[in-house]
Amino acid sequence: MKYLNLDKETTNKTVEQLNILLADYHLYYQKLRNYHWNIVGQSFFYLHEKFEEMYDDAMLKIDEIAERILTLRYEPTSNFSDYLKLSNLKESNSDKSDKEMVKELLGDHSKILSQMSNVVETADKAGDEGTIDLIGAYIRELEKTSWMLDAWSMKTKDTHKEIKS
Repeated sequence: MKYLNLDKETTNKTVEQLNILLADYHLYYQKLRNYHWNIVGQSFFYLHEKFEEMYDDAMLKIDEIAERILTLRYEPTSNFSDYLKLSNLKESNSDKSDKEMVKELLGDHSKILSQMSNVVETADKAGDEGTIDLIGAYIRELEKTSWMLDAWSMKTKDTHKEIKS
């Protein structure tokens, strides 16, 4: 730890928050897999592909969060039973409509973003710029994904303009 110029006691608090985020991402990843496998209807092609893109991204973040915990010289939580206890998210069944799936994911995004803020706040108190930088990028990316899903779920008016020859 000395080579990172971080205090072990304050870093421990950051790691606690990172492990909660790790648990959140594991449940989020599994929910995305569930939705990817079970999406049906007119949105199938778009959401099937989008959910795959999202779970691929979540899988990368899971690895990076665990590696950050290891960099801080702690052990990442690695049992699914522990993730279920730690996570701010809940499991989901697969019998949802496309709009229900997106609504649930947006709710999860809100919880994940809140947890990311907890990580940043705790890391800031510890002077842990590496964690702040990592999570700051995640916040920006998840906010953009949230905006896109929210835009997809908005009602639009069916307007057609007549083309003049």
